[in-house]
Amino acid sequence: MPRYPLAGKTVLITGAAGGIGTACARALRARGANLVLAGRTASSVAALARELGEEGTLPLSVDVTDRAALDDAVARTVDRFGRLDVVFANAGIAPARPATVATVDPATFERVIEVNLLGVWRTARAALPQIRAHRGHVLVNASVYAYVNGVVNCAYAASKAAVEQFARALRVELSTDGATAGVLYPGWVATEMTRPVFGGDDLATRMRETGFPRAFAASIPAEAVALRVVQGIERRTASITVPRRWQPVGILRGVVNPLCDRLLIRNTGFQAILRALENGASATTPHPPAPTPGPPHAGSPTAPAPPEPE
Repeated sequence: MPRYPLAGKTVLITGAAGGIGTACARALRARGANLVLAGRTASSVAALARELGEEGTLPLSVDVTDRAALDDAVARTVDRFGRLDVVFANAGIAPARPATVATVDPATFERVIEVNLLGVWRTARAALPQIRAHRGHVLVNASVYAYVNGVVNCAYAASKAAVEQFARALRVELSTDGATAGVLYPGWVATEMTRPVFGGDDLATRMRETGFPRAFAASIPAEAVALRVVQGIERRTASITVPRRWQPVGILRGVVNPLCDRLLIRNTGFQAILRALENGASATTPHPPAPTPGPPHAGSPTAPAPPEPE
């Protein structure tokens, strides 16, 4: 499609004070975009607005589980900047610790679905009139867990798979107005959410190391995701996978997924960890997390759920 220059465009980002949200805000502002920084904590988005320049930013305290708050955010965006061109539905959470379907707290499971799936739905729905009117773009943050086996983090993986399908349908529906939608598939990103699986939590770290080949178990900085996000929006790309090594897995998921499931079932080390988890083994944090570059993202199957996780 023709290049979509971001200079002068208005972009609304949910989860703006989290790792990916903050990195993307900086990259989009560098391209000349006006930014609406939506986050649950007013002080965090206000601090980011001061850093980026208050003239071109609008910090808003918004809970994505509140449809009225999202409608108000869009209305305030139009009042401030005259229009809304792009929405990045980025806010999301993950459980604090790994748990199987049989052992997960039901309230935790449902909260993840509420924020990660219904929060994206409410965000996009509130923005659609403006996106259609200005032939804009909707980007949703799915994660590679849209197609990777969600063992011990089923709610997170299920929500991301659903978000992928939501955006695919939306891309076709928006085509009648010349607008577009896309899906972001980050792998492991160095964030507060992923600290437990990179040395901060023995059980979580062992599951990542045992369940993922080394090439797919490493993390990347949020700035690498932000660079691809900006490029993807400018090109109205249908899918953005970062790092790119995950792309063949997504393309070949029909073949790769059954093989991966079988390997996890036959992997005696992983099965031992899974049995320990089912039997109530608690995760421990005997040493500080291993240092990883850059700010946060929720690519982790065992990550905590701070207010601004993505």
